[in-house]
Amino acid sequence: MKYFEDVRVGDKLVVGRHTFTAEEIKSFAERFDPQPFHLDEAAAARSQFGALCASGWHTAVMWMRLRMDQMRLEVEAQRARGEPVAQLGPSPGFRQLQWRKPVYAGDTITYASEVLESRALNSRPGWGLVLISFIGSAFVERRPQ
Repeated sequence: MKYFEDVRVGDKLVVGRHTFTAEEIKSFAERFDPQPFHLDEAAAARSQFGALCASGWHTAVMWMRLRMDQMRLEVEAQRARGEPVAQLGPSPGFRQLQWRKPVYAGDTITYASEVLESRALNSRPGWGLVLISFIGSAFVERRPQ
C-alpha cells in the first residue's frame, strides 16, 4: 500500500476482471438483492432489462474483492523488497456510484479506478483522504514524520 504522499491525482489502476455467471447472479440475489430480474430468467425477460442481470451491489462487491486481492499482493511484494507498508483506513463512504447499464450473465467487467483528488486532513494529522473515480474515498496513512 502506498503512502498518501506517493499517491498522485491522475494515477490509474486496473484492479482486475470478473465474468458474471447466471448461477452467481442468482446466488448473490437470493442473499442480498432478491428482485425478480436478478433471480429468474423468465421474470427477467419480462422486465425492463430483458434478461437476467446482476445486482449493482454485486458488481460493487466484486470490485471490492478484486481490490483487496490486489492490495494483498502489492503489500506482499513491498514486504519482500523490505519496503514500509502504509495502512489503509476505513472508507467514510462514497458518492456518485452509478449503474449505467445492466451486467448480464456472461458479461465480463474490467475494473479500473483513477485518483481524482487527494487532501491532507487537519482533523486526522496522520492521514490523508484520497477520492477515486466512482467516487469512493478512503483514509490513507501519511508517511511518518
